Amino acid sequence: MKNVKKFLSILLTVVLMASLMTGCGNKKDAKETAQETDQSTVTETPSAESAETAEPTEAAPTEAAKNPVTLATVSMFGGTDPNAATYQGINDQFMKDNSYITLEDDSQSSDQDWKTKIAADFAVGNEPDVIQYFTDANASDVLAANKFVSLDEIKAQYPDYAKDTLETALKAAANPDGVERAVPTTGYWEGLFCNKDLFDKYSLELPTDWDKLLKAIDTFKANGIVPIAVSLNNVPHYWVEFLMLSAAGPEGYATVPTQAPEDWAKGLSMFKTLRDLGAFPEDTDTIDNDLAGELFKNKQAAMQLDGSWYAGGIPDQDNTVVVTFPTIPGGKAPAGAMVGGISSGFYITKKAWDDPDKRDAAVKFVMAHTNKDSVTKYWNGNGQAACAVEPIANMTPLGVSGLNYSSAATSISAPTDSRLSQEAYNTLIAGIVGVSTGDVKPEDLLNEVLSVNASK
Repeated sequence: MKNVKKFLSILLTVVLMASLMTGCGNKKDAKETAQETDQSTVTETPSAESAETAEPTEAAPTEAAKNPVTLATVSMFGGTDPNAATYQGINDQFMKDNSYITLEDDSQSSDQDWKTKIAADFAVGNEPDVIQYFTDANASDVLAANKFVSLDEIKAQYPDYAKDTLETALKAAANPDGVERAVPTTGYWEGLFCNKDLFDKYSLELPTDWDKLLKAIDTFKANGIVPIAVSLNNVPHYWVEFLMLSAAGPEGYATVPTQAPEDWAKGLSMFKTLRDLGAFPEDTDTIDNDLAGELFKNKQAAMQLDGSWYAGGIPDQDNTVVVTFPTIPGGKAPAGAMVGGISSGFYITKKAWDDPDKRDAAVKFVMAHTNKDSVTKYWNGNGQAACAVEPIANMTPLGVSGLNYSSAATSISAPTDSRLSQEAYNTLIAGIVGVSTGDVKPEDLLNEVLSVNASK
């Protein structure tokens, strides 16, 4: 019995020692594991430098993740407008490139009924998100609603907005209050067309300054060639515009005073100077503008002032060029001052701008239509491009000349009739023959014109 108790005592002691040894071993393993984990954590923690360059854990939102946007758009490129197909083609490509954007477009021809409808929509809060519309006085009703965003506000958040558009084009597309809100695509220009082959025949320089113009007038007159093709009784307005612009400079030309400005009168007085030099056709008081144009096209006249629309009808596209109108003696216009017009552009409305999703979509839409490639399509070699475009394929030498001329313009001033009432403008045009003969003083005619204008 004593031996059994002794055996049990020894067995219990062995079990207890084994248990203690196992516990110590587990504690050691846990401690070593913890140390190894700590070392591993320290080793894998990125440094401050690597943390700065680490890729974000979440990728940027993809196009598919963007909120769907429906953009209401309106333009004048509808109906039979020659650029309607270009506009629609750009829209189609835009929706392919931006699958989350749907365009609901309502473009129509810009007749009076359409303009009335647009004005009514803006008045009642039914304006679109983006609209291509007039920038001049034709937009007065719509502008009065104060629902467009200015370019300055847009560029503050989108610096690349209108980045391809020429500064002169943006200024020309400014609204009557001087604020730039629209991004234009194309416009027109007016310039001095010259039969360069006639200048070459008589070793004359092109009339890029007044002295060269006077020498050309004397030489052509002596050789039986009409120096300047113009109908003073029918369409003298190109000369009215450039002579007043040349004398007064862009700012003075654009201002409509109540009394005859000295500079305007000085410009109009050049009609008599040129007539006395024999610059015009002998029957300039009786021929119409079409006949004056034929004199130039048939090489019976050396020069003609006209617009970009005239270029396409000139038979000799190889030997005709367009040059800047020379500044008259004492004139305030800088070299490169041009008469032209950009009367429409793309606007973004406040309705779209105040919606974060629509804002971005609207900006993309306008940029799609006003970048260099799109403007080239709209321009297609005709008139004035609002961007610095390159000559298109098969463009004639005259077309290239017109492009170079308009692209080099230092200022673009709207024609006189854009600032005067129709009756006042008609009074001005009707008085030019009298001014050219000396029967009417320029100051008297201008005071009559401004008086009629003020009464309207």
